[in-house]
Amino acid sequence: MLIVGLGNPGKEHAADRHNAGYRWLARLAKEERVLLKLEARFQALLGKLARGGEESWLMQPQTFMNASGRAVGAFAKFYKIPAQEILVVHDELDLPPGVARLKQGGGVSGHNGLKDIAAHLGTQDFWRLRIGIGHPGEKSLVVDYVLDRPRKEETKLIEQAIQQSLEVWPLIAEGELQAAMLRLHTKA
Repeated sequence: MLIVGLGNPGKEHAADRHNAGYRWLARLAKEERVLLKLEARFQALLGKLARGGEESWLMQPQTFMNASGRAVGAFAKFYKIPAQEILVVHDELDLPPGVARLKQGGGVSGHNGLKDIAAHLGTQDFWRLRIGIGHPGEKSLVVDYVLDRPRKEETKLIEQAIQQSLEVWPLIAEGELQAAMLRLHTKA
């Protein structure tokens, strides 16, 4: 399986709303003691996770968000990873801070990172772990909103959603994504 955390590279973007996927993947790598190393040919930080006889790749594309598909597509093609075995973790405007949802396929909801990945894979049938960041209210404000740091109370909620979704990681790692989805969506 390929697990991709989306975001923009560079310290200046580390705390941006748009980097929720990067933060999720970094926490997973730390918990699983996986070192992410730059792999120039894939334009990504990559690490291999062996768990229960299964191997998964962890990826943080080092292209900017809107070109994430270059890294994901090249890696998936090289290792012959089907879209159904790819999980993309990303920020989600349509969910409030504090909410995380897992789903397979569907539209890209105007998310340029997802749009680019779908274009490079030739399908939208990959898994998504959506970390809610809320919406600024007007479409014209979205770009500045996602590239800004969340308010203190939003940060706390986003971090809680990241933690809750990491709790279903063992199920995801075992390929039990439907069970992970049910557990994540029914949390109290």
